[in-house]
Amino acid sequence: MTAHTFDLSALVARRSPELFDLHAETINPAYVKVLRTIGFDRPYLKGQGAYLFDDRGQRYIDCMGGYAVFALGRNHPGVRDAIKQAMDLDLPSLPGIGPFRLAGMLAEELLKIAPGNFGKVFFASGGGEAVDAAIKMARGYTGREGLLYCTRAYHGLTIGALSVTGNHEFRDGLGDMLRSSTEIPFNDLNALESELKKGTYAAFIVEPIQGKGINIPSDEYLRRVRELCTRYGTLMILDEIQAGLGRCGAWFASEHFGAGRGAGQWQADIVLVAKALSGGFVPTSAVICTDEVHRSIFSSMNNCSRIQNTFSMNDLSMAAGLATLHYMRQEQTVQKCAAVGQRLMEKIREKLSRFEMFKEVRGKGLYIAVEFHRPRSMALKLQWDMIHKLDPSLFCQAILMPLLSEHRILAQVAGHRLDVIKLSPALVFSDQDAEEVAGALEQTVEQCHRLTGPLWQVGKKLAEAKLKPAGV
Repeated sequence: MTAHTFDLSALVARRSPELFDLHAETINPAYVKVLRTIGFDRPYLKGQGAYLFDDRGQRYIDCMGGYAVFALGRNHPGVRDAIKQAMDLDLPSLPGIGPFRLAGMLAEELLKIAPGNFGKVFFASGGGEAVDAAIKMARGYTGREGLLYCTRAYHGLTIGALSVTGNHEFRDGLGDMLRSSTEIPFNDLNALESELKKGTYAAFIVEPIQGKGINIPSDEYLRRVRELCTRYGTLMILDEIQAGLGRCGAWFASEHFGAGRGAGQWQADIVLVAKALSGGFVPTSAVICTDEVHRSIFSSMNNCSRIQNTFSMNDLSMAAGLATLHYMRQEQTVQKCAAVGQRLMEKIREKLSRFEMFKEVRGKGLYIAVEFHRPRSMALKLQWDMIHKLDPSLFCQAILMPLLSEHRILAQVAGHRLDVIKLSPALVFSDQDAEEVAGALEQTVEQCHRLTGPLWQVGKKLAEAKLKPAGV
């Protein structure tokens, strides 16, 4: 029998025409139907930096960034090379019982930039695993079971993380979550203190800026959260999985609200990072915690592996993390993100302020929301009400669909039943990209203010799609 070398390039080329049919047949037909209905079924062939390219060589500005994964952009050559170096070294990855060669180095780098005096790092494979580990640590440290989280919070889709996620469309129909979890409004200190007084909560988990809607708290909210959690013996867990590692124009989004290690600053007990840490190549996440919290869990030789994950410290993911942080510092990615994000928001505000459906643009760095609201004029109100009656989540599709089809810009709705578009492109996004995105938004929103524009057309198309029986 003749041995054949595996040829991925040839395989991809041969099967590319079947891309969507194969996904529908073997993975998720409903997802493919959605893509085809809203026109997002583009056959992307490669990614580079802040861009995607389809099979005809057309360039798309990617304002989703893999859900904020690609801080350095897709296929950063330095991170890719680091992974190749790790493979060429034939490192003894995942020894099980033995030293993990690169993990300590990455932990050291994370502790250098963490917003506080933290002492230890626990690695996992993804954001949901990091949240679950943090929940275990908080329960083990406090001896309590209760968990507090916010309305509209998003912390992941494992059962533990889902139990502290305040977007119920992800939870409906899946049965009971952790029974001791309680939801409170975001940015509401009175509601927080009212619950903390009960003395039953192990932790309050909160995003410094909520990803679903890009909801920004008041300047003093997180500082006061820290004070209240200390007063009532509850740990404060900061979920920086999406907002952290440069996304908001600082290493950590909480730094905008006074987190840090200097005089007058505050810190959480546990900080979570993931997404951008992988460089977009090999998934990894990290739980950054105080020595005190860490000791309560890994308290003896018998408990040294009390929490663990199979792939969490594999050499390829650790190499990707080390290279990502290295190149973010070398290329001044965080500083550039802060500047271009500010310019993008200014351009959007300048171009959209004349439209009555436009409400505001807000954000930090390249974590940006463009929000719309019900217009004043009667004819536009009728269109607005029509599409919201059909489905409260559909209005933004009237912008997103032509934004992709006519301007080749990929973006997303900021959350279920929200009139908010979210922009989270790679942090290598340029001033020219900002100009192009703002200009395309202006043209698309202007079309939505016409009575025969995409607002009506999208509503009609999506209504027809909803009326079709499954499988059609």
